[in-house]
Amino acid sequence: MAAVKAGEVLLIGPECSVQFVHPILFRLIRRLDWTTYDGWLWLDGYVLDKRGDAVARRSIFVLEAGLTVAPPPGAGGR
Repeated sequence: MAAVKAGEVLLIGPECSVQFVHPILFRLIRRLDWTTYDGWLWLDGYVLDKRGDAVARRSIFVLEAGLTVAPPPGAGGR
């Protein structure tokens, strides 16, 4: 996947880490420049509900290859 950008909505699921067995939608604020293993990232952003409203701010540790850009919640008409 190409570099993720601030504002993108990502689908974070088990492909990203075993801690995300129940996938979440995550609006990216920024990629953190913390030292980690090759292929892994720390991301800072907001967990979104079904309507696209932020419900929690989190920093998450994920496998870059598992990231998927998702359509914004509520796309297709409200």
